[in-house]
Amino acid sequence: MSQRFTKEKVLAALKKSAAVITLFSLTLSFAGCAAKQETGPKYGKINIPGLDGSLCGAPIYIAYENGYFKEEGFDVTLISADTETRKIGLNNGTIPIVNGDFQFFPSMEQGVNTVVVDKLHDGCIKIVVRPDSDIRTPEDLKGLKIGVDEVGGTPHQVASVWLENAGISARQEDHQVEFLPFADGNLELEALYKGDIDAAAMWDPLASVAEKAGKVITILDITKDEPFAGKACCFLYASKVLYEKNPEEVAALLRAYRKAQDFINKNPEKAVDIIINGKYSQIEDRELAIELITSYNYPSYEQRQAGAFNVQEDVHYFAQQLYDIGYLKTDADTYTSRYFVDVKVDG
Repeated sequence: MSQRFTKEKVLAALKKSAAVITLFSLTLSFAGCAAKQETGPKYGKINIPGLDGSLCGAPIYIAYENGYFKEEGFDVTLISADTETRKIGLNNGTIPIVNGDFQFFPSMEQGVNTVVVDKLHDGCIKIVVRPDSDIRTPEDLKGLKIGVDEVGGTPHQVASVWLENAGISARQEDHQVEFLPFADGNLELEALYKGDIDAAAMWDPLASVAEKAGKVITILDITKDEPFAGKACCFLYASKVLYEKNPEEVAALLRAYRKAQDFINKNPEKAVDIIINGKYSQIEDRELAIELITSYNYPSYEQRQAGAFNVQEDVHYFAQQLYDIGYLKTDADTYTSRYFVDVKVDG
């Protein structure tokens, strides 16, 4: 009687132990799965400058809001960063990619460790004057004052190329025109209205908002006027440190940007609603924002495949323009081969 009882107790204890071992094994297995799930995105956390209020950055806002960065393996934080901060970040690899204009070209020649990897869109800079002004051509600006955001910035370079192509020297030392910098575009417009400057070279959307309100007229729109029509305004610059270390990460970033560009191309109204609702840009006029974002020619996948978005050609074009006016010391062929990289985005 006691032996049977003892055997039954032993068997019960063994069954209980087996159950405990099985449960423990399952717990370890689930813990292992959870650990794998918690490893985070493939490329981890990165910072991307994307809080400057410009419509130019539309693909950044869309890639962020639509989850394209996340799909490609990134945990992105959008940050504010001025031009110098962007250059420092690109140079040391702490910022992997930025959108910027050909104002970065001289900086690369001077040693900032970055490369052009794509272009973002056309247009987005205008030169405007007061409605009562007689200024209409670059020749009319000789001897006058032009407002810019910064000397050396893209609006300044746009004005310089336009002037130099008309035979007007843009060099300060020649005193044929005077450039006055304004860190705030609203202050630049106020200076124009008051007559402190004769023309303002400006980013959208401020110039277009003022134009629609009848406060200025546009004498140069780089979206459609020569020598800029059909050429890129904004390029994408990748840190060369990152590209040489991990070109696949740069390719993944470009895939996220291209998804966003394709979305904007095919859904400009939805894109503008996302931007306005997220308060990403300094524009509240939905109709004007749709008009502008459409005019910037963000490319679809189909346009890229058809070869209608030639990045290398535009890098060469602006390198030549800047070389011709003395802003670059390297000839366009050499410059393009040295600073443009054709990233293999699709493997």
